[in-house]
Amino acid sequence: MADDKDVEEKTIAEDLVVTKYKMAGDIVNKILKLVIEKCVPGASVREICNYGDELLNEETSKVFKKEKELKKGIAFPTCVSVNNCICHFSPMPSEPDCILKEGDLAKVDLGAHIDGFIAVVAHTVVVGAKPDQKITGRKADAILAAHYAAQAALRLLKPGNETYTITDSVQKVAESFNCKPVEGMLSHQLKQFKIDCEKTIIQNPNDAQRKEHEKFELDKHEVYALDILVSTGEGVGKETDTRVSIYKKTDETYQLKLKASRMFYTEVRTKHGNMPFNLKYFEDETKAKMGVNECVKNKLVEPFQVLYEKPSEIVAQYKFTVLIMPNGPHKITGLPVDVDLYESEHSITNPELKTLLNSSANPKQAKKKKKKSESNASEPMEVETAA
Repeated sequence: MADDKDVEEKTIAEDLVVTKYKMAGDIVNKILKLVIEKCVPGASVREICNYGDELLNEETSKVFKKEKELKKGIAFPTCVSVNNCICHFSPMPSEPDCILKEGDLAKVDLGAHIDGFIAVVAHTVVVGAKPDQKITGRKADAILAAHYAAQAALRLLKPGNETYTITDSVQKVAESFNCKPVEGMLSHQLKQFKIDCEKTIIQNPNDAQRKEHEKFELDKHEVYALDILVSTGEGVGKETDTRVSIYKKTDETYQLKLKASRMFYTEVRTKHGNMPFNLKYFEDETKAKMGVNECVKNKLVEPFQVLYEKPSEIVAQYKFTVLIMPNGPHKITGLPVDVDLYESEHSITNPELKTLLNSSANPKQAKKKKKKSESNASEPMEVETAA
């Protein structure tokens, strides 16, 4: 068939693909709310992550039941990264747990897929926060910076825009709150069964990254996992002795030597395919650890490193899945942020950023109801409230 390639790559130009993305999006939004409810003082991060993963498997199993061949499930294991931990914290049974305390800043990150169409999401909460008590200081700075940076980025996800326009806007918003985006973090284009496509939006690149990292132009019918991480510190992530638990298969090939590695890799291929997985999903953790070592060494699987800022700093994160429709961005994951809960001595003063943030993130609604355009923005900014 001459058009095999067209058949292979399904995009959101097709209604059924949009439907599958939206179903996955609804599932992750629902689960994110339930996982956040578990983020209370005294809660175990390990138990919260297990709970999130159980729900992801449970909820995805309920859809397209008649289509036995259709793959669905976890697209990104549940992680809860606390305070200065930047990302990917989801401890295995044999590794140290983290117990949440009042005032901790917790970032919940998870994802599901239906037929390989991926929806991911991340949200930041302050553990034990009360609606009648405003959150102030550096926590408020980081959360507001990450929220407004994500909202600015969302409004720039339009066909024809260049990726570095988003990089620069995120930088400016973070700086307005005396914060920094975490260096080198990437927002990836998503495709069927692929969570990290070539097209990426980098945040806060260092000089070497800026030289190496390609600029891309956004196009209609593309899908992005818009991932914004903002730090009160220098924004440079470091690995510590926390063990990596999340990995994903690459497209490399290699003849593995150890039997344990071969068994492990077969299970990765058959059960998880190209989706990220947690080592705790394997029955024998010791054998899985042995197997993963040889696979990583030979680039058959790659690790999602657990990164940290300096202990005195905190990091906030918001991640959305966005479909770039011909008329603009359509956000299918992410929970609302009540900016009135946060009080910062900083605010956005840059007129261009303020105009961008006060514009609608939903072009269709803005056209339909011009008179009500402010109330119909996907999340009205009212940037001044951050002051």
